[in-house]
Amino acid sequence: MNGDANLRDVRDRCALVEERVRLVVTHRRSGDPTPDDPFRGLYLSDESAVALLDAPAPPPGPDRSARAALDRRAAAAEASGAELRLRRLARAAALSDVDVDALLICMLPDLNSRFERLYGYLNDDVTRRRATVGLVLELLDLSPAVATHRSRLGAGAPLIDNGLVLVEDGERPFLTRGLRVPDRVTQHLLGDDRRDPEIDGLLVDAPYFESPMSHRIARAIRAGQPNVYMREAVGSAAPAVAAAALDAAGYPALCVDAVRLFEHTDPAGAVRALGREALLRGAGVVVSPVEALSARGDVLRTLCETTAPTVVIGTVTWDPRWSDAVPLQVDAVRLSTDERARLWAVAAGDGVPDGSVDAVANQFVLGPSQIERAVRSARASASLTGGTLTGSDLYQGARSQNAAGLERLARRIEPSVAWADLVLPVRVTDQLRELTARARYRERVLTDWRMRPGGGRGCGVTALFAGESGTGKTMTAEVIAGDLGLDLYSVNLAAVVDKYVGETEKNLERIFTEASGVNAVLLFDEADAVFGKRSEVRDAHDRYANIESAYLLQRMESFDGLAILATNLRANLDDAFVRRLDAIVDFPTPDETARRALWLSCFDSPAPLGDDLDVEYLARCFTLSGGNIRSAAITAAYLAAASDTPIGMSHVLSAVRQEYRKLGRLVPESVAAE
Repeated sequence: MNGDANLRDVRDRCALVEERVRLVVTHRRSGDPTPDDPFRGLYLSDESAVALLDAPAPPPGPDRSARAALDRRAAAAEASGAELRLRRLARAAALSDVDVDALLICMLPDLNSRFERLYGYLNDDVTRRRATVGLVLELLDLSPAVATHRSRLGAGAPLIDNGLVLVEDGERPFLTRGLRVPDRVTQHLLGDDRRDPEIDGLLVDAPYFESPMSHRIARAIRAGQPNVYMREAVGSAAPAVAAAALDAAGYPALCVDAVRLFEHTDPAGAVRALGREALLRGAGVVVSPVEALSARGDVLRTLCETTAPTVVIGTVTWDPRWSDAVPLQVDAVRLSTDERARLWAVAAGDGVPDGSVDAVANQFVLGPSQIERAVRSARASASLTGGTLTGSDLYQGARSQNAAGLERLARRIEPSVAWADLVLPVRVTDQLRELTARARYRERVLTDWRMRPGGGRGCGVTALFAGESGTGKTMTAEVIAGDLGLDLYSVNLAAVVDKYVGETEKNLERIFTEASGVNAVLLFDEADAVFGKRSEVRDAHDRYANIESAYLLQRMESFDGLAILATNLRANLDDAFVRRLDAIVDFPTPDETARRALWLSCFDSPAPLGDDLDVEYLARCFTLSGGNIRSAAITAAYLAAASDTPIGMSHVLSAVRQEYRKLGRLVPESVAAE
């Protein structure tokens, strides 16, 4: 019924315009010296030229009473619940009755081809089959010599600025410029709700998250604040909060990917089409991230000047040069672990093991749309094992939302070891488990409970692993990452350290920036090469080296993730770094008991073992680290494979000799002889 009422309203109003066209055509023929000339509009006869010099009498004015009766009937239909799109559009775009009539005049050739020929006759040019500015003014009974009349179809007019009517042939005189109604406007007024194809590729699914901030923004929009800028932090769900705010203010959200908008062939034109679509739908616009458009000031200005309420989202501070319109600026608040848990529970549904949702919400800082994608990825992973969603599937889905940019700067390691694979003293293991608990619950303690307020400090956890080479520092980082359900990224120092001044800081900033959007463990191996002590300034080299260290001091403190620094030379680290560390774990050289466990762990495999293999002897006689023991065991396995025999004592002793030579140490007499 609503569609019937809408079409009837459009048809009745077009009928009024048609009556006006009939009247003007009749009036024009009455004063035309050659009304039946078949070549009319293709040439100008002498009689027509003389007639042009005579001031023609204006046509009779339109019948206002019929328009008033139609308005009363439309108002009654709306009061009964009918949706009349033309009236709604007029209110949204601040169109007057004259503007509405002008819109219908321009739209008639798209509704009935008869008006193409009629407009060609009235334009005195059979090739110009659309309304012109002069024809519209004539049909509206407006004088083209009055500035206010002309301004209705010029720049600044609601019809033109909102893209409801397009002016063509800009090089022609003002009165003979063609006017066209975009197809999307015509289709909308006729009841078609399909989106404009020009912007369809720019739109993304609108997430939704209702919060106290969304209600505050909604109040500002209802109070007349058209533009809002939200500064986004990791895990703040700013697009979802913005969509909820617009919805609470009465505007469905059109969410735009700013990267796609920037790559559009005509970004400014796409923004105008976007504003028109929002106006037709009575919607608001959400654009993210603003950084993608920071180089296009014209696009941002056009975006902020649209009639529809607009929420722009970015991670940087709003630059006043982007637009003369002053937006309401708010900082998006990171979602709490409880809020994330609710989102995970809703997306995952029933059947997920108890505790899995809370665990993944504690560990992964994701927004609503990322959580929905993560659950879809988890369900796809679960389909490989029968379709039952498990906690490990949720972790896999959460990891799938990590951006790939960090892999260009660091090596990704998927953890494959667990606590049972570590051979460390109980004291060290207890420290490592405490560190893991810090990383697992840092969001709850530092964000929800606000135990680290102010000072620009991040919510990250930073630990130092100190010990000789091969004592298990890197393997331990992998174990912690696996226990947390995260990937491990090992930073390649060759891609970081640069001989040119300032380049090392830039490389590190790129790593930290990429890591801020990734839920992972960041490992700086051989950290003393980058996090070394500051020295007394004796020349320019010392000065710039100290600037590098000072930058790292600041950047580490604002980091939001889990960073592990591994070093063989703890004494070389700057004292200021040590103060900022959440945990320091010393990895001792393994004693005899630990070495026995390491040898047993290395040979706990399907590899064939000889009867003469004496693990007790190996642990007692050879002081090697875990890494050296692992290397010796692998070398012995190669020797055994080459001789096509089980791994025997001779193979292991030969491998041990090689390890001692690599270390530059004297080989024990018991194995010195070849």
